[in-house]
Amino acid sequence: MPSVVGSVNINSNSGVINFGDTLNISPKEVSKTVSGQGGSNTGNVVYTLNGANVNNTSDPDVVDAPVAANA
Repeated sequence: MPSVVGSVNINSNSGVINFGDTLNISPKEVSKTVSGQGGSNTGNVVYTLNGANVNNTSDPDVVDAPVAANA
C-alpha cells in the first residue's frame, strides 16, 4: 500500500527501519543489553530523576532468542 512519509528524525538505530511495503521482517542478529533505570531512554530531550539502582545481570539461559531459522 503506497504511503506518504513526512519528515523523519533518526538519532540512532539498532533495529529495522522500513519505508514502504514489506512482506516479512525477520531478525538476523540478537543482542542483550543490561542498563540501569532510565539508561535506555531515547528521544531528543530526556529528563530522568533516578534513585538507587542495582542491576541483576545473572542470565541462566543458554539461548535467549534463537535466530537459526531466520535465513
